[in-house]
Amino acid sequence: LQVDLWQPSSPFYIAEGTVTDVRVPWNTSRSLLPYLQQANIQYTVLISDLQKAIENQTGSRSRRNRRSLSEYNYEAYHSLEEIQDWMHHLNETHSDLVHMFSVGKSYEGRPLFVLKLGKRSRPYKKAVWMDCGIHAREWIGPAFCQWFVKEALQTYQTDPAMRKMLTQLYFYIMPVFNVDGYHFSWTNDRFWRKTRSKNTRFPCHGVDANRNWKVKWCDEGASFHPCDDTYCGPFPESEPEVKAVAHFLRKHRKQIKAYLSFHAYAQMLLYPYSYKYATIPNFSCVELAAYNAVNALQSAYGVRYRYGPASSTLYVSSGSSMDWAYKNGIPYAFAFELRDTGHYGFLLPETLIKPTCTETMLAVKNITLHLLKKCH
Repeated sequence: LQVDLWQPSSPFYIAEGTVTDVRVPWNTSRSLLPYLQQANIQYTVLISDLQKAIENQTGSRSRRNRRSLSEYNYEAYHSLEEIQDWMHHLNETHSDLVHMFSVGKSYEGRPLFVLKLGKRSRPYKKAVWMDCGIHAREWIGPAFCQWFVKEALQTYQTDPAMRKMLTQLYFYIMPVFNVDGYHFSWTNDRFWRKTRSKNTRFPCHGVDANRNWKVKWCDEGASFHPCDDTYCGPFPESEPEVKAVAHFLRKHRKQIKAYLSFHAYAQMLLYPYSYKYATIPNFSCVELAAYNAVNALQSAYGVRYRYGPASSTLYVSSGSSMDWAYKNGIPYAFAFELRDTGHYGFLLPETLIKPTCTETMLAVKNITLHLLKKCH
């Protein structure tokens, strides 16, 4: 039976008493369901016609006015081209607060753009790094990165907290980390997760960009097999995207105080470690920040997020960007798993972009303001 695991990301994590989300081709489901019944495994069909759900999300593109960036729709998913046009546009129209640059090129030669957001008030400022879209199919991530930038620019004048954040800090925001994979998820396979690098010995493409970092690389929770979704790559930083971001973060490690990465789906706020069950040295400060952030998030729509060390809250995984950032001296490293908990999975409808981003915004502001206070 060929199945695509949505949650968890690897079969290693499937255990008795846990919930697993799988995507199966229509003809497979006819043999899978009787098998589950025989094995006495409870199941529910969450989405009965996935193709229709995909078309609902991407089929309505032509109706949209793509050209006018002043009326950019933040409550819709955007293709890579649209996101990059949007970044260029902001760079031109908001040069007082926005500076766009590239940290390198992807495997397929696309630029890896980052927006530097903040008031150029003094030469040296602490900074926050945010990336979205390490995994291609998690479209709500890039939508949030864009939402954050929009909110920052729109409320800078009126919201004292936002003004304080942009005056005292820089934000480095990478709306689409895995540009090749994201593009591929729009053109070929909506549920593509990995990068698009080619493997010489296998017909399979891509590496899990969140298992390719040089921290306990390819240990538990990552796979050596190039066809697996959690393939760690031939060596650490084999992916040009990972290498480029790692290089940038290393170069600015003294300045960057927080690393925030946005994923989907599970409704969790995770911090190190991912690769082992152990307590980080600054646990109390990080845990307090997470606790407050989750409460702030819940205050918007009552959505509950679980929070804690990634290894015990989600599962053990090695070679993750969050662990790497922490190991490289960034004291606050977090990974968000945004909505939902499986009802829509990776196909979170566009109607839920606004509430998801609104509540996440509260959490991110909370963490950022926590940074500006001294935590002992």
